[in-house]
Amino acid sequence: MARTMREASRRTTNLVAVAVALAAVVVVLGAYTRLVDAGLGCPDWPGCYGMILVPESAEEIARAEAAFPESPVEADKAWPEMIHRYAAASLGLVVLVLAVLAVKGGLPWKLPVAIVLLVIAQGAFGAWTVTLKLWPQVVTTHLLGGFATLALLWVWWLALRGPPWRVSPSLRGLSMATLVVVVAQVALGGWLTANYAALACPDFPTCHGVWIPDMDFAAGFDIFQGVGPNYLGGLMSSDARVAIHVAHRIGAVAVLLVAGWLAVRLGSRPLAWVLGGVLALQLALGIANVVFALPLVVAVLHNAGAAALLLVVVTIYYAIRRLSA
Repeated sequence: MARTMREASRRTTNLVAVAVALAAVVVVLGAYTRLVDAGLGCPDWPGCYGMILVPESAEEIARAEAAFPESPVEADKAWPEMIHRYAAASLGLVVLVLAVLAVKGGLPWKLPVAIVLLVIAQGAFGAWTVTLKLWPQVVTTHLLGGFATLALLWVWWLALRGPPWRVSPSLRGLSMATLVVVVAQVALGGWLTANYAALACPDFPTCHGVWIPDMDFAAGFDIFQGVGPNYLGGLMSSDARVAIHVAHRIGAVAVLLVAGWLAVRLGSRPLAWVLGGVLALQLALGIANVVFALPLVVAVLHNAGAAALLLVVVTIYYAIRRLSA
């Protein structure tokens, strides 16, 4: 019996590692899809113009455009969207298998079931992203759900393997504060990209050549805004987008101060160097996004860096909680 339990735990641990990698891929693919404006590359869900694959032959394209006359087929936009969906569906299948293995193997099942429910919710938000034509509230929530799925899978892996380093319980409050500001900054980043505000300030460190530009925070953070017939490209005024962009910059400063202080307090531990390195890279990528007008590779790496920063902070907080338990 004990041997069976160990084998089940080992299989589950390895498969959770695969799920973590796949979730990271899904997060990056989601960022790429948004950045190339392919969120509506397929006007329906879960298929693409009613098909499993992107229509490519003349006959398929004619049939697709007859069914969706308001959405001409653009294969270069449809393929990124469908590849993202294929990866997300694969992740859902892996997570479901993991939950079954955990229950049958007598392993803790609450976290696996919670992840399954989260992935199901992610599927719903993925569908609403398309049917509600990129409504910012849905796009932002969908992004946060992707990060949450990745983080929870990572926590599961840590629970199965154990935290890689010991961290002093005295840093529990600071690690929690760091986790809060990082999650808030991810949410701000999601809101920024959902409202096409990444280039609202074309210069750095000023914005339109001034330190305090004209901003409309009320409009920029109006979560009850209407979606219009289609939100592709955004509908906010320039001042509203500037407000979002400046808020994200302020959030970056908060993350730099709080996470930077945590790295200092960690001393010479490997986690301190990892946290400091990821933090510095994220800052550089964020500045490069503005200075070089949002290069695709840099923007995608900035999203990946946000996921990496979240996982590092989650690791630190989990290590403290595990040590305190």
